[in-house]
Amino acid sequence: MNILAISRRCAVVCLTTFLTSCSSARLGIAIPVVPGVGIGLGVGSGGVNAGVSAGHGPVGVGVGVNQAGRVTGGAGVGVGTRVGGASVGAGVGSGGVIHDPDDPDTRK
Repeated sequence: MNILAISRRCAVVCLTTFLTSCSSARLGIAIPVVPGVGIGLGVGSGGVNAGVSAGHGPVGVGVGVNQAGRVTGGAGVGVGTRVGGASVGAGVGSGGVIHDPDDPDTRK
């Protein structure tokens, strides 16, 4: 397996992990920028999300922002494979809110 295939899988796994870290269903796509790093766009019940993911092997992390300005982060593990001309992955992970502009505790 070459490094490009691994990086594509990592990008898909990272984005999938990031997008599934919330309890809502989402669909997303990641585009590899450099080996192990990708940018992604996702759509789900919470709206549109954009993010950056990084990973090596089955482990990945990601940070994203949604249309309301909420910044979230996630980390997890997963697997990926090529299906035709696309990479498909699935993963499990954990995520949380890093910054929420609507949180009354952070507004002054």
